This record gives sequence, structure tokens and C-alpha cells, in this order.
Amino acid sequence: MTDQTPDTLLKRHFYARSLRMRVLLTQVPLTLTVMLTVALGLAYYPMIMADSHFVIGLWMQAGILVMCAAIPWDKLPRGSFLLIPYLDLIAVGFIRDGSTQHISAVGLLVLFPVFWLSASGFARKTAIVASTLATLLIVWTPLLLGEARVTPDLLAKPLLFPFMMMAFSITVVVMTASMDIQRAAIQAKDAELRRSLKLSKQREQLLATVLDTVAVGIVVVDEGGHDQLMNATQDTIHALAMPVDIVDPQEKDLLLFGQGKVPLPADSRPVRRAVLGESFTNYQVWIGEEDQCRAISTTARTMLNEDGSSAGAVIAFHDNTEIMAALSAKDDFVANVSHEFRTPLTSILGYLGMILDDAERLPADVIKFLTITQRNALRLNGLVSDLLTTDSMEVAPAMTDVSALIRHSVASARPAAERNRVELAVNAPDQLWAVVDAGRIGQALDNLMSNAIKYSPDGGTVTVSALINGSGLVLEVQDTGIGMNNAEQAQLFTKFFRADPALARSIPGLGLGLLITKTIVANHGGTISVCSQRKVGTTMRIELPESVLVLD
Repeated sequence: MTDQTPDTLLKRHFYARSLRMRVLLTQVPLTLTVMLTVALGLAYYPMIMADSHFVIGLWMQAGILVMCAAIPWDKLPRGSFLLIPYLDLIAVGFIRDGSTQHISAVGLLVLFPVFWLSASGFARKTAIVASTLATLLIVWTPLLLGEARVTPDLLAKPLLFPFMMMAFSITVVVMTASMDIQRAAIQAKDAELRRSLKLSKQREQLLATVLDTVAVGIVVVDEGGHDQLMNATQDTIHALAMPVDIVDPQEKDLLLFGQGKVPLPADSRPVRRAVLGESFTNYQVWIGEEDQCRAISTTARTMLNEDGSSAGAVIAFHDNTEIMAALSAKDDFVANVSHEFRTPLTSILGYLGMILDDAERLPADVIKFLTITQRNALRLNGLVSDLLTTDSMEVAPAMTDVSALIRHSVASARPAAERNRVELAVNAPDQLWAVVDAGRIGQALDNLMSNAIKYSPDGGTVTVSALINGSGLVLEVQDTGIGMNNAEQAQLFTKFFRADPALARSIPGLGLGLLITKTIVANHGGTISVCSQRKVGTTMRIELPESVLVLD
């Protein structure tokens, strides 16, 4: 539908035309009114055509109309076209003088040139004065040139008409001035809006280009879960999730699977979780049919309105199928190599033990070399065990005093803490009984304590806490060390991952401790989480289910 507002029509049919045409169109209403006056005169007062003043006024009007059409006003100095309304005032004076005895209202023709002068926007004060004086001359000139004696009473009778024209001119000038100010403000606002719209379109095009360039699927949804934006990569990923037998599937119908390729419940699906207000990183799902299934890592961040209510969410889908396959192949390779190492290592350690059992018959330097060899073989065997731990781990829960495990872990870590000038603190009850694997939970605490001390190389405090909350047993290891950024936290439990500060400071480690700890906690039915900030510190939190607690 086209815009047909009065302002649009005025611009299209008047302001968009040439100055010559606009001058002609402005003159036409007066000309038509004069023609109507002539028609009325011929019909009812034919004698007016014999009045020379009336005829002169008509010829002037015809000449003025020709001037409007013939003169190239746009090539003349600005405002030259105002000659026309001044000539109209003279012509109206002649027409009025020649017909006022028969057509009393003919003097109102002066409204047309007065309005033109007052609404032109040029020399507004001059327009008011000129309109008033011209009207005064129109009514006084016949009196001054007539045969009757001029008296103050005679001159005063027609004064109301010039003052009415002055009031009319002032009103038009004020209104047009106000309209010009409003028009200028609207035009400035319109120009600003057009610039903003152009900039917005440019940014929208830039954003669309950037989003379609990256190899990560991006989808933006509103608070109701309806798609607002989706890039080209996400179109491809979304197509994989479309079931072939449903034309317009809902979120619950999409082919999304969790661990073990089990269909994801509705509330566990990435978009649904994001709409419910969750923010998460590296949430692993599988998308598509069995023969085309892809491993997708999802990340979501919620958007909030100023009042804190949900405004939707942004969800990123990263296809890491090849990475998952490479990691699986690497894990298989590591597991196979580790198993191959274990047999000869067991044999080496066995024979070394047998030799050292009869150490009294060996020279001192040989015993020293064999002891060093045994120590390194044991270290290598420990590394092999760590590599295999995440692939096959068994736990044997039993009644355990968790507080005692914490004290033992702190005691074992104290020499390393002293070397790093780290203070150790314990926040736990004297006894805290739970049904857990003492060796494995102790190993998890040792790993967390070791990391907390290693990543506090400039001193600080490491605090180990144990408490019971409404959901179960909580163990925390908090340090004031170098901390981690969000990207490092996202990869923290990945095998062999080392944070950049650890590499830069040459902090020892293989990047297996936290993965082993996570496996230990998971095998107890619990979860482990991290909260960290660069140069502030890190808190590792283990949460074990209520089922492990021994209640009085």
C-alpha cells in the first residue's frame, strides 16, 4: 500500500514540481475566482463590463497569469516571484473599484495575494506592512480620486477591512513561521532517522555476513523459544535434526540425543534450557539420524531486559564430530600403549624387588643405582596407572571418616605447601562419616590439594572445607592463586589440558589429575564444579549425593 498522507500528496504534487509550475499553481485559485466573478457579472450585472477599471483589472490578471507561466523564476534572484502577489494587489484594486457597486464581496479577492505574501516565508514583517498598506490604498484610492468631498468620517468607514487584512496577515505569518520551525525540526529528525536506519542496515548486513562466515551455528530465540535469527551454519545443523516423517516438527520432535545416543528429554535440550534461563558451556549433544549423527558442543547465554526478565537467549552449536573421533582414537591409543607398558613394568619392578631383597650382598653404588631405577620405574608405573584410571575405574564404598581423609591429605601436602609459602587451613567437623571409597576420595582430595598449591606459586592460602547441605556432602578446596579465565575453565576436565599460566611458569603436571578426580566423583554419583577468576583464585567443589551420608 502506498503512502497517501496529505503531506506526501503535497510533496508529490506541489513541492516536487519546478518553481515556475509552483508559482503558476499558486496564482490559479485567484484567476479562477476572478473568472467566477466575471461570470456572475455577465449573468446579473452586464454593465460592469463597461467599466474601464474592471476591464483593466481583468487584463492585468490575464497578463499576470501569462507571466507566471512564461518567466523562468528559478533562474532569477531568490524571492523574485513575490512580484506576482504585489501585481495581484494592484489588479484586485482595479477590479474592486470597477465592480464594488454591483458585487460587494469582490474586495475579498485581496485575501489571495495577502495570503501569498504572508505565507511565502520571505521578509515576514514587510509582508504584514505591505498587505496592510496595499489594502488601505485599495479602499482609500477610490475615495481620494472620487468627486465626493473627503472627510475623516468617509475615510474611517472602510478602515476595518485593512485592519482585518493586517490581522489575517499576522496570523498567517505566525502560523507559517511555527510550521517552518516544526518542518525544520521534522526534517532534521527525518535526516537523523534516515542516517540511523542506514547505519542500522549496514550493521545488520555486517552482522549477517559475519555470522554466515563463522563455522559455528548461531541461533537467537525470544523468551518464548521462537527463532529470531539463524546463520547459514545453523541452517545446516538444524536440517540434520529434522525428522523425515514430520513436516513442521516442534522442539521435542527434533533428533537430539544425549550420552549413549539416548533421546534427550524436552527440558534437557539446549534451546529449551536456554529459554528456561540457563547459561552453559560445552554441553555435548548428538544430532541427526544414526548414519548421519553429528557430535555437537552447545553453549548458551541468556539475554535480560532492564527489569531483569528474560529477553531470550543466544545458543551456539559447534560441530566437533571430527574432534570427538580424534580424541576417541587418541584415548584408544593411550589405553593400548599403557596396557603394553604395564606388563614389562610389572616384570621390571618384580625383578628389582627381588634383587633389592638381597641388597646386603651388593656393592653400595649398585644398590644406589638400583634404588634410583626402582623409584623411576614406580613413577612410570604410576603414570601408566593414571592413564588407565579414566578408562576403567572401580570404587568400593565403605564407612569412612571424611574429616580424617582431609587431615591426611593436608598432612601429605604440607611439604609442598611450605616450598610455595602457602598456608593450609581446614574447615571441617572432627568427624564426618560417609559411605565412600576412602582410597579414591583421598586420591581426589590429593589431586585438588596438589593443584591448589601448584597454582599458588607466589604464596597464599588453601582452605579445605567439608559440610553437609540439603542435597548431600560438599567438599571444597579453595585457593588464592593465579586463577583461570572462562575459556580455561571450559576445558579444565579435558585430558592432558594445561592452562597457559601453568605452561608459562613451567608448573609440573600431565593434565590428568582433574579428569581422574571427575571420574572418581562421577562413580560416586556426584558432580564437580569450578569457580575461578584470574589473579583472584579458584574454588573446586565436589558434591556427593545424600545417599553417601551416614546420619545419626
